[in-house]
This record gives sequence, C-alpha cells and structure tokens, in this order.
Amino acid sequence: MKATEVPAIDGAYLFEPTPYADERGFFCRTFDADVVRSVGLDPNVFVQDSVSRSVQGVLRGLHLRSGAGEAKLVRCSYGKIFDVVVDLRTDSPTHRNRAFFELSGQTQVTLYIPAGCAHGFQALTETADISYRIDRPHDPAEDTTIAFDDPELAIPWPLPVTLMSKADRAAPSLAEVLKHKEG
Repeated sequence: MKATEVPAIDGAYLFEPTPYADERGFFCRTFDADVVRSVGLDPNVFVQDSVSRSVQGVLRGLHLRSGAGEAKLVRCSYGKIFDVVVDLRTDSPTHRNRAFFELSGQTQVTLYIPAGCAHGFQALTETADISYRIDRPHDPAEDTTIAFDDPELAIPWPLPVTLMSKADRAAPSLAEVLKHKEG
C-alpha cells in the first residue's frame, strides 16, 4: 500500500493498495496503520466504521461537521462513485479548493479527508457500497449540509441526480453555511 498526497487539498491523502488478483477474484489490504502513520496521521484516532449503499445516480452530500469537524477515511468497496472534497478550513493553504476522485471497488483506494472539509459523492454504478472510518463519534446535531448544486462550487456531477435525502435537497448555499459558521 502506498500513500499519495492530494495536491488540491492540504492534508488529504489517497491510500492505494496492491490487490492480489487471480482466477478466484482478488484480495487486498484496505487499511495499514504503519502506512497511515508514515504520513503523520494517528491510526488510533478512528473510532467508528460505517457503510452506506447507494443506487446509480444517488447523490449524498455535501456534508460537513461543525465543532471540531471530522476526519474520515472513505473507500468504495463495491461499484464506483464520483467523490468530491471541498476544503473549508479558513487557515488552510488550499482553502475553498475542490478535488474530485473516482473511487471504485476495483481499486479499493481509500481517501483520507481532513477535518474541516466538506464531502459528497454520487453513485456511478447500479450499486455502490461506501465504507467510512471517522475520527470521533457521529453526532447528528453537528451535521451541516451544503447545496450540491451551489454555483460557487460548480461541481461537475457526472449523472443526473436520481435520489437525494430531503436534508441534502434543501441544503443552504456555501455562502449561507459560511456566514452561519463565522457568525
């Protein structure tokens, strides 16, 4: 497994495993504490693992956590997704940068997203399973959502949106979220 910095988002990394494939299928390590440590992250801070399943066209996000934020490891374990990260850390050299990734069950690449960044994705395949590992217990009271179609972000979602949660559909603009965050 190797770790690669994401230039557009300071502190973000892609962890790329080496799948071993044969006629039976494949095997690969999806988490390695030593590799995580090698880029200055503490592997022991991750306290919850979750998985979501989405059907093609479903869009989830853009999600952000208030308070201390939330660092996470995200991996598409089955299918394929278009993944988006937006850096909203005011002290970051990549503040307001966006980065786009295609994560898939074929590669099993894991994306590390630093606390203070918004995250969202769209399922590109009939079924997509996404695994999350977060660095502090989830508290729904801290959930913040930003409009997926905010013109300031101009995210090039690859498919028409087929389904979204009511909260994601009604999310405020980036400007409104930042105004509330600062005020």
